[in-house]
Amino acid sequence: MSATVTRWRTEAYARLHARLSAVVGDKTAKAFGKLGIATVGDLLQHVPRRYMAGTELSDLSGLREGEEIAVLAEVAGTKEHSMPGGRGRLEAWITDGRGRLGLAFFGRAPLIKYWQSQLAKGSRGIFAGKVGVFRDEPQLSHPDFVMLDEYGKYAGGSKANEVLAQVTQTSDLIGIYPATAKLRTWNIAESANLALDYLGEVTDPLPETVRERAGVLGLTEAYRAVHQPRDRAEAARGLERLKFDEAFAIGLAMARRKAIARSHPAVPRTRRPGGILDAFDATLPFALTAGQQLVSEQIFADLEQQHPMQRLLQGEVGSGKTVVAVRAMLDVVDAGGQAAFLAPTEVLATQHFQTITRMLGELAAGGTLDAAEHATQVVLITGSMPAARRREALLAAAGGEAGIVIGTHALLNDQVQFADLGLVVVDEQHRFGVEQRAALGAKAESRPHLLVMTATPIPRTVAMTSFGDLETSVLREIPAGRAEVSTVVVDVIKNQSWVPRAWERIVEEVAAGRQAYVVCSRISSADDSSAGDDGFAESVEEGEEPREPAVAVEDLYAELSTGPLSRLRTAMLHGRMPPEEKDEVMRRLAAGELDVLVSTTVIEVGVDVPNASMMVICDADRFGISQLHQLRGRIGRGAHPGVCLLMSSSPTESDATTRLHEVAATRDGFRLAEADLRLRREGDVLGAEQSGRRSSLRLLRVLRDQELISRAREMADDCLVADPELADPGLADIVDKIEAPEWLERA
Repeated sequence: MSATVTRWRTEAYARLHARLSAVVGDKTAKAFGKLGIATVGDLLQHVPRRYMAGTELSDLSGLREGEEIAVLAEVAGTKEHSMPGGRGRLEAWITDGRGRLGLAFFGRAPLIKYWQSQLAKGSRGIFAGKVGVFRDEPQLSHPDFVMLDEYGKYAGGSKANEVLAQVTQTSDLIGIYPATAKLRTWNIAESANLALDYLGEVTDPLPETVRERAGVLGLTEAYRAVHQPRDRAEAARGLERLKFDEAFAIGLAMARRKAIARSHPAVPRTRRPGGILDAFDATLPFALTAGQQLVSEQIFADLEQQHPMQRLLQGEVGSGKTVVAVRAMLDVVDAGGQAAFLAPTEVLATQHFQTITRMLGELAAGGTLDAAEHATQVVLITGSMPAARRREALLAAAGGEAGIVIGTHALLNDQVQFADLGLVVVDEQHRFGVEQRAALGAKAESRPHLLVMTATPIPRTVAMTSFGDLETSVLREIPAGRAEVSTVVVDVIKNQSWVPRAWERIVEEVAAGRQAYVVCSRISSADDSSAGDDGFAESVEEGEEPREPAVAVEDLYAELSTGPLSRLRTAMLHGRMPPEEKDEVMRRLAAGELDVLVSTTVIEVGVDVPNASMMVICDADRFGISQLHQLRGRIGRGAHPGVCLLMSSSPTESDATTRLHEVAATRDGFRLAEADLRLRREGDVLGAEQSGRRSSLRLLRVLRDQELISRAREMADDCLVADPELADPGLADIVDKIEAPEWLERA
């Protein structure tokens, strides 16, 4: 496929976006591909995770099996072992003065003698490899190594690693880079030096006024400070510039998106008294919370503007976002327009269709003979609908009879047309990219208003980076009548008797007239991955290999339905089931025809069964904090107290167990969101689906760098006010870097 390469306006961006192969060669560039590095700029942004002087020993505590490491340590001793066939094994030990790490080499006698001569007791070197385990002790098998002299300079080792001689000559510190088995840290350092030479002394693309206000180094000076530092203070100053660039670029792109959105015309949707919205409000069996009323007024005010609303509604689990969205959609229907409600899965779209139809009652019967005054039609469009029903729904949307159209990605299909699309509501925004909601917006002659919603609370700095083009509303207040939910972490290794007790507890809840969920992280024991079928189960943290395979839905359903829960009405649900079967299971659950649902995370969001009071999450250590919070939000939605059991076989001191106890300690989603960011990498929170850009922040950490992000955004806003058309070539390139599709960046 041919592609038009972005025409960068500055020499700096043109050089930074040169293919890496032009600088380091095809073979080395291919090896960098595993690190997601394809351009000169990618490599220069790949900064050392730490620095060490050649005279400092690394800390060997906390090494994890399977981790690629590079450590500076002292040789504690060696021992040669003979093997059949003229081969031998050299065993060695290195130490940091406290702990030790084993090394193992295999080869013929001359090689063994050579390695032994290099690894003299008391000598120091850098050793790189993957951590394994031998006789319950950490070990590197056939590590790459280079030996250093008393001044921290290259003194010997494998000829293939002599590149470190040049690396240690260009810097007083040795950078330890995130590496792979084929790209050791010193190979990356050598490539970075080549990239620096290629970049040269180009003109800084960041305007001088911005650099002075930010107090940062020039660009080429910053890159050299990071990759060839004289001391740690210089490296820190270089890194500060690169982090500022990342924060400023995101801030400028978000400000630009917001400005562009405001420049487009939109049809004002002025609230009309006495219409379907007032009729709906009059039928509500409960009073709106103060938060729901405030957010609704913010939305109504936005809808009356001549430019499209761009608003993010983040609400606590069970805070009543759906009611707010329905009121916004009815406001647009009153004004003569239509609303599209986009959900991430068919199960959730169907659930929303049923919930909204039930909420509206006779007001959703538009077009029928006995329709109430002001009634409209509500239709569902999904990819797997029967052809006849889909055709009817498409005609209702295109003809304007359907005031509310609910669907999945199927709404993005060219076949779906609207008579007058006035509002797009996107549920669970983090599962849709910027391009997807833009595609739906393109279905209207003038831009529709946009309301995106998430039940995953977003810390302010995350909102600034991922949703900085949107105004933000927050719902924290839980409607009256919601029950308390107690959460208990169950160590199934130490307390094996708790597992059968959990099933007994479910039987007791059902006997009291309640319903329950059992959640698993995968469908079948034949699956290689522990991830759920819907793709939303979160992976175990790096270095936290589970000791046993995850429990599968199919296996556990068979076990429970013929064993502990055999007298209960139990069903199974997962994303690979035919859509009609999934719909039927959810219908039966909502109607009270099922007692227990054994499911994957397909029930994570939007499923509303007020009678459900218990949840057992198997292998809870496989999930992240936000997902556990979402799952738990499926119970306690009515008047009955709930209980959530987090079953785990993870070690007591592991990060996974820490996550579970964070969830058990509070139901405050905003507090949990902060904890989530502390315990996990932002890449897990800021995915491409959330931001519409690369899969993670490279250098910024949204909690640690809150002040920098806020300051950079303020400067970006000021730059856009002074130069709204981005006439400055550096500013224009900065925005293009964020907005250009990745395939175009790398073309």
